[in-house]
Amino acid sequence: MLSADFLELGKDISMVNSHADIFHLDIMDGVFVPNISYGFPIVEAIASKAEKPLDVHLMIVNPEKYAARFVEAGADMVSFHIDASADPVSLAEEIRQRGAKAGLVINPDIPVERLYPYIGHCDYFMLMSVFAGFGGQKFIDSTYGRIRALKAELSARGSDVTIEVDGGVGPSNAAALAEAGAEILVAGSSIFRSPDPIETIRMIRG
Repeated sequence: MLSADFLELGKDISMVNSHADIFHLDIMDGVFVPNISYGFPIVEAIASKAEKPLDVHLMIVNPEKYAARFVEAGADMVSFHIDASADPVSLAEEIRQRGAKAGLVINPDIPVERLYPYIGHCDYFMLMSVFAGFGGQKFIDSTYGRIRALKAELSARGSDVTIEVDGGVGPSNAAALAEAGAEILVAGSSIFRSPDPIETIRMIRG
């Protein structure tokens, strides 16, 4: 939703309700990432009209201070960066205890093996296919191999953790990402900057 038209937010919410599966909300603090997005009022406003789950991605320092409040604001899924939390296991457990799914996120320069100790503690892992902080970046091709490696480890352990991919996702790579093992594809600019957003969503979904 970071790429949505905030002067026409109600219209874009209706489009997502009708044609997509999840609302993805990027929360940036200008500290963990060099950009600022929005906070609780926008999340609450979207939650009040959303008919699909809210997936809140925290790109903030000290996510422990705010995760619970985002669940209260309407988040059904809350993810945070592995390098932003002092105790990812405890934070994931708190999110889950409050009734939301917990996700752990890594940037492209963090080895996927860093996620392995948290299998069993999270509901989903998000692999950034660009560096967190700005929309519209170019997709990093090494993401495919990272997805396959993570999927193989999850399969070997009999885990049903979901793999989510965020950054540079569009019709040109959606099928390959799904084939590699991704189950949730986050698309922002490719949809909201498209001349036909609904057709773009259809193409991504396959």
